[in-house]
Amino acid sequence: MAAPHRPGLRVTEGVTIPESELSWRFSRSSGPGGQGVNTADSRAELVWDAAGSAALTPAQRERLLERLSGRLVDGVLTIAASEHRAQLRNRDAARARLAALVAEALRPPAPSRRPTKPSRGSKERRLKAKQRRTDVKQLRQRPRDS
Repeated sequence: MAAPHRPGLRVTEGVTIPESELSWRFSRSSGPGGQGVNTADSRAELVWDAAGSAALTPAQRERLLERLSGRLVDGVLTIAASEHRAQLRNRDAARARLAALVAEALRPPAPSRRPTKPSRGSKERRLKAKQRRTDVKQLRQRPRDS
């Protein structure tokens, strides 16, 4: 069964990384695998040059490079997958992880919070609750000799 033809890795509605920009490396995976563990190159590494990608607008590239700065080496993002025994499943896992990571990094920042003041009623309720706690704790104390 042949793998389905993929024109590229779809990240978001408007961003698709062309297949030509993705490169693969395979190596032996650690972990379970029985007799085949020493012979099968099932660990998959997906390599994408984010800094030189034509799939991103300059603004998107800037945001991506800033947000993923800790994971990039010279503008190149590497995703490794070795959780499955089959190379094909590891390839799919790496593709999915790359798409999720890039989509998260490209999301626009959340709007900043508009500071608000507590309402008069909420202040009064808070102070009444504090006073009730004070009264409860006062009643627990030993009576003083006056």
